[in-house]
Amino acid sequence: MAPARALHPAITDLKHVVGDDGVLFRPEELLLYEYDGSIERGAPECVVFPRTTDEVSHIVRLAHRHDMKIVPRGAGTGLSGGSIARNGGIVLAFARMNRIVELDIENERAVVQPGVVNLDLTHAAEKHGYYFAPDPSSQKACTIGGNVAENSGGPHTLSLGVTVNHVTGMTVVLPDQVGSVLRLGSKCAQTPGYDLTGFFTGSEGTLGIVTEIIVKLIRLPEKTATLLAIFDTIESAGETVEAITREGITPAALEMLDGWMLRTVEAATHAGYPLDSGAVLLIELEGLSEAVEEQADAVARVCASSGAREVRRAKDEREQALLWAGRKNAFGAIGRVAPSYYVQDGVIPRTKIAATLRKIEAVSKQHELVIGNIFHAGDGNLHPLILFDVRDPVQTQHAIAAGNEILEFCISVGGSITGEHGVGMEKQDLMCRLFSTQDLIVMRMLRDAFNPAGALNPNKLLPSTKSCRELSGIAPDWLARAAAPKELA
Repeated sequence: MAPARALHPAITDLKHVVGDDGVLFRPEELLLYEYDGSIERGAPECVVFPRTTDEVSHIVRLAHRHDMKIVPRGAGTGLSGGSIARNGGIVLAFARMNRIVELDIENERAVVQPGVVNLDLTHAAEKHGYYFAPDPSSQKACTIGGNVAENSGGPHTLSLGVTVNHVTGMTVVLPDQVGSVLRLGSKCAQTPGYDLTGFFTGSEGTLGIVTEIIVKLIRLPEKTATLLAIFDTIESAGETVEAITREGITPAALEMLDGWMLRTVEAATHAGYPLDSGAVLLIELEGLSEAVEEQADAVARVCASSGAREVRRAKDEREQALLWAGRKNAFGAIGRVAPSYYVQDGVIPRTKIAATLRKIEAVSKQHELVIGNIFHAGDGNLHPLILFDVRDPVQTQHAIAAGNEILEFCISVGGSITGEHGVGMEKQDLMCRLFSTQDLIVMRMLRDAFNPAGALNPNKLLPSTKSCRELSGIAPDWLARAAAPKELA
């Protein structure tokens, strides 16, 4: 019989902070926390569920005392391995910090704990005629804290901006020996000094632990119009995105699905997508009634002149919801046709959409893997879904290689490796392709100002010395140089 697993000495101390039911440590209890929405894996030594900022601060002090790392975690829907404990330590799960602390409708603000589900905030605000704009496809499950960590977007952020544009303040616990608490920003639109609220948003849990967030609420539009533009080729659809931009129209949402993807989605959701088309654009306009009607007519004309064989307009809210159900449930529809998929998150200039889609098709053929395309076409944020069988190690390696090739192409045309999913542990090495040595040194210096011991979300976001040396020829001493700023003079 195998010897019993030794209980970490921190477990008892942690239970004193959050209660016996607030700490998981048995192997079978930890299984759920070994993964997120990526293909990475990593087991923590324990999972702790705080309820307040004070408890988080106390947990940080205990982690410091026991020399344990901390990985903050929301709903675990992330797609880059950001909430996985890569080398043990504590997973700090925010499922119990899920209160909407305040709805300040007069000031168009909400104060929430990090475990509040994205869509729950909108439902709460809708009763007062408002909503929360960032709407990732996982908004039924993902949390505001996770959205802040990854600077998430969503289909309806094209005209209003991603999470960083909707966060005006936050409470943060630092990973020092006393668990210092910072309160950044406020309900005001502007605060003096450095924009630390913006700096912490998108930092992927590597700077501090966010325990309370002040967000903007947006008034519900007077009118919305949802159009489905149908194309015989994906190239025509891509060119239409650029044409709409030239027309001076910024839709609330502008999404694209290629032919394979839309057929897969239609089989699962029956949203009304045409099965014989090469691609569709899902376009939503919102605002004052007169402006929406004018823009809807203009968009229909642009689509027709750019090669759309048909432009349909949803007749009512039911049809609008059905079209969006197809888009929002697209990732789930993949489960009907493949055991696993690897989703990427590259960003490109809108003018490079057609060329990038051709590259993705070539990568698909090269690796003999099906790749479906569904993405935020309006801001060039691609989400190619690479289908593979995770039980087959050869297919898995091909899927990873295909993803890297797509992201490297995005970089080559002036784009980026992530628009909203984050770098996490999946794309660290590619940071060396995207940024210069000096860029990475400055990033490391900034991180070390808040997290000098690497106690928070270690080995995430920033690349290792070895990977930079192998991929880009960056000097192997760049990490040491970052830790000694005087040498940079």
